[in-house]
Amino acid sequence: MLPFQLPRHLQGLLVSFALCSVCVSLPALARCTRPLNVPVAATGLSIIDQGDIISGIYPEILRTIAAKEGCTFTITIVPRARLEVMFESGKADLMIPATRTPHRDLYGLFVPLVRNRAMLMSIQSSLPPVKTMQDLLAQSKTKVAVVRGFDYGERYQELLAELQKQGRLLVDTDPLSVARLLKLGSADYVLMAPTILAGTSQTDPRVDDIVDHLRYEALAELPWGESGVYFSRKSVSLEDLNTLQEIFDRVARNGVVWKGFQRYYRAEFLREGIRPL
Repeated sequence: MLPFQLPRHLQGLLVSFALCSVCVSLPALARCTRPLNVPVAATGLSIIDQGDIISGIYPEILRTIAAKEGCTFTITIVPRARLEVMFESGKADLMIPATRTPHRDLYGLFVPLVRNRAMLMSIQSSLPPVKTMQDLLAQSKTKVAVVRGFDYGERYQELLAELQKQGRLLVDTDPLSVARLLKLGSADYVLMAPTILAGTSQTDPRVDDIVDHLRYEALAELPWGESGVYFSRKSVSLEDLNTLQEIFDRVARNGVVWKGFQRYYRAEFLREGIRPL
């Protein structure tokens, strides 16, 4: 039995594109020199953890690449914070999806696939408008929840540090836990990409009632950035780096990821947090 009941419009997609922990490649077409380790974290409808089945937008894409290119991807579910450590230590060959940041650039080669941004989300209509980080920092009594291991760049990290100093930052392990904090009123705001919160919420009956009540606010200091895939410079050979860059450059040019988001998400969620390149 699945741990949640997916919305009807997604059930057919996941039957067609469900992916077990290992993507099987075609040996005759093999282009990568070895199987590639791809730990992933549950991320809205981008990565869906159904226990024995890992599905969603990016597993679907990896499955297609495995079939066409012969690269084998070994996919496992891990907490997001552990994924970051695995990538930095060379135990993760790929990190997908990932927002581009200067820190991550130190460890991997990045290929952008879509544009994204983190937004402030709430369900309390009584909260005052927030347009800047200073507006948020001035609300001394509100709590802000984030996912451990998520990173949207230097200004995002600066904001978290200030919220931590004020005792207003709540850090949890995954998007579902953060969504539950928002619903219970333990957190007043959530800060992340809207598709992650909305996608996670609509797949779990404990929080699916918040989806249509989310208020989205963009912070001026957190502009649109790039989301895509990182390849580890530490663990992936130069030959495989060149192969993977060629493959994913083609994926980016063809708009494959954006088309995946359009299939999985309602249009209003995409307007707030995801754009094609």
